[in-house]
Amino acid sequence: MNTTEVRAGDVELVRAALRAAADAPATGDVPIGAVVADAEGRVLAEARNRREADGDPTAHAEVLALRAAARAHGDGWRLEGCTLAVTVEPCTMCAGALVLSRVARVVFGVWEPRTGAVGSLWDVVRDNRLNHRPEVVGGVLADESAALLESFFTPHRGRPPGA
Repeated sequence: MNTTEVRAGDVELVRAALRAAADAPATGDVPIGAVVADAEGRVLAEARNRREADGDPTAHAEVLALRAAARAHGDGWRLEGCTLAVTVEPCTMCAGALVLSRVARVVFGVWEPRTGAVGSLWDVVRDNRLNHRPEVVGGVLADESAALLESFFTPHRGRPPGA
């Protein structure tokens, strides 16, 4: 789970991702938010989880933010030089998407030992067999990110399925 150093602007980007995540519980979605910024730190896109809202298993915050950023970036699907900031360590689907989009850096809040794919359970983004390996910075505003998840999941614990 080694990461590189936090840079100027990383905290602000994760804070923006936390703001994006805040509305997710209103639709029953897990509060995860993502922001994509260009090399100069300008925010190109932000998104929150929308799986429940859209009935789409791929509507993770990271995927939605990457799609919107690609439209805004002006270089097609390549997001070279961009940073993806997200509140929770990306899963395998999102890790694959950020590698394929050529994101330069991924910065996130809390590590996810059950599904994380940028250093916890897997390390998809730093696999030497891939042609692109983004820089990884984890643990930025981890307490705030964890608290947001805890506030969502605590009421659901101990309930029978479907209740």
